Amino acid sequence: MRAVLRTVNRVLLGLVGLVLLALGGSVLAVGLGAAAPSWWIHDGRHDVLLSDAERTRWRDAGWWWPVVIAVLAVLLLLALWWLVAVVRRRRLAEVLVDTGDGEGAVLRGRALEGVLTQEADRVDGVAGAKVRLTGRRAAPKTRVRLRLEPHVDPGTALNDLTTHALGHARDSAGLAALPAKVRLSGVRHRAERVS
Repeated sequence: MRAVLRTVNRVLLGLVGLVLLALGGSVLAVGLGAAAPSWWIHDGRHDVLLSDAERTRWRDAGWWWPVVIAVLAVLLLLALWWLVAVVRRRRLAEVLVDTGDGEGAVLRGRALEGVLTQEADRVDGVAGAKVRLTGRRAAPKTRVRLRLEPHVDPGTALNDLTTHALGHARDSAGLAALPAKVRLSGVRHRAERVS
């Protein structure tokens, strides 16, 4: 699902960028004296964006300018929200490891996620696991998704995950704590016809 959203996001960004580049390039070219394209809404270099008639057309309507300003403010807020959503890192890139000598080391977040995923996959009754690191470099947090086989007790699987995979990661990275949000789901098997 995330790959689809990432692809849609990139396609939309590309289309918006191409439209803005075409319009901006056209405005710049016409402003510098190039001939206006046939689809251009103005006649030439000295034509104004809004004529006096267009600007004063809605002057008597008291609702016009507040609506225009409100719509532009909403568009600005949506654009800022989109920018923050695109720029914000959802994954932790690195974790600070306490080496015990007062210095420290840096561990790649993807490497720790991979090890945690492999160890969580080895827990008895786990059909699949996904681990994501979040938080800060000095205080990482984990989000774990476990798919459990139908015969497994969720409490036992959670206890095994906490004591084995998360405990080993916490101890090996020298962290005081490694909080985790664990989402458990069951594996769905297809019904088979028995004759």
